[in-house]
Amino acid sequence: DCPGKEGTGGRKRNLTLLRNKLYMGQRRRTEPVVESTATAGDHGNLRRSQSDRTEYSQKLQEKMAPQVVSSTPATPPQEDEEEVSRRMMARRVKIIAELMQTEKDYISDLDLCIKEVIQPLRNMQIARLDVDGLFSNIELVHQLSAKLLSLLEEATTDVEPPMQIIGEVFLQIKGPLEDTYKIYCYHHDDAHTMLEYYEKDEELKQHLRDCVQSLK
Repeated sequence: DCPGKEGTGGRKRNLTLLRNKLYMGQRRRTEPVVESTATAGDHGNLRRSQSDRTEYSQKLQEKMAPQVVSSTPATPPQEDEEEVSRRMMARRVKIIAELMQTEKDYISDLDLCIKEVIQPLRNMQIARLDVDGLFSNIELVHQLSAKLLSLLEEATTDVEPPMQIIGEVFLQIKGPLEDTYKIYCYHHDDAHTMLEYYEKDEELKQHLRDCVQSLK
């Protein structure tokens, strides 16, 4: 019951606990120990046998080993080169035909504009109506478009598709195209302003309506 004795007994218990901890720490450093996951009821630590460690090591090495990839992976069969060439040529022929049809339609529209609008307005000889200012060099545009279509027809008529050289046509007419449309585009805004002014004049507006009606 003496306080001094209680202190001595407590120190002894502490030394005993310290020895146990040091002993367990030494065991962990020298003996392989893993937690048991066999069943939910197992607790504590189970020491693996040498055979278990060997089997575990082998499985781990198998998982860590790089996967061997075949040097010749399977590839889908290559499409026949002749079939690819045939489809590309058919597509090219279709594009050229569409290009030429578009040019024909454009020339047809220009024909109608010149015959049904420009020439009748010129024949009226209305002093305050500037026909050339309103339509700029559209007649020259028509001539150039007809020339382009003629060159395209020459390059494709009675010529096998692989031998049809379309790019050469545009290179040949490149200069005239630039010169002609440069003038047309330069006067486009002025022509638009002029048309808005003429539409404010009832007489001129009626003449323009008559021309549009004839187009329809």
